[in-house]
Amino acid sequence: MSKIPDVLWLKTSPSLQVFDRRLIHYLSRKVLIAEWDYFQTADEPCTLDVAVTLLHDYLKSLNKPIHLIGHSTSGLVGLMYARKYPERVKSLTLLSVGVHPTIDWQAHYYVHRHLLPCSRQTILINMVQSLFGEQDKKNTQNLVRILERDLDLSPSPHSLLKRQSMVPRGVPVPLMVCGGNDDPIIDPNLIGGWQPFLKPGDRIWECPEGGYFFHHFYPLNVAQALLEFWQNNALVLSDITQEVIASKI
Repeated sequence: MSKIPDVLWLKTSPSLQVFDRRLIHYLSRKVLIAEWDYFQTADEPCTLDVAVTLLHDYLKSLNKPIHLIGHSTSGLVGLMYARKYPERVKSLTLLSVGVHPTIDWQAHYYVHRHLLPCSRQTILINMVQSLFGEQDKKNTQNLVRILERDLDLSPSPHSLLKRQSMVPRGVPVPLMVCGGNDDPIIDPNLIGGWQPFLKPGDRIWECPEGGYFFHHFYPLNVAQALLEFWQNNALVLSDITQEVIASKI
């Protein structure tokens, strides 16, 4: 029988999840962590409410609150869920989610599409440079394909016709907000904007480098910060064996 996880990593993008793997690997050594996937099909309506409903269908089957974590839009789903069902959330950790939580790389992409007379491919190449710095041709092509798949397959509050927003406000569960200090998408002002909404015990943590995907480039640093936060919120760390890890997936 599979054990109930302590931490649930939310994933709404089949392409961007590649940038989560290193951090999940580090965390799985110390906590029981499971992954929850919501992958939207091409003919489904583009709404995050469906993801929140399906997440609730899963979490209400568990007999205890759970620590939620997610990057970008996945974190936004966790934020929406924690605001709606706080009794089922032990804590919420947001990676690259600013105080205006709908802002993400896709929002920047659609602004550029609206303002600049450039092709989709040209703007995606520019986005690669913004998100990852200068890359050689092969890496640029690979990263463009990843971003293209994210545009096509992940749920998003944005489109060419409309960019949605949310009024900044807090969340009634323990909160940790993490960002990259050099992130061109979620800059330090958006991360620091959470400050007025923090409760005692909540935390903002910034990685000095790494940009939008700081957790991919500095997974050990991020893992140490997360584990400290979870320990402060009643999560007991342990040495997890490979057998236990396999049993929960």
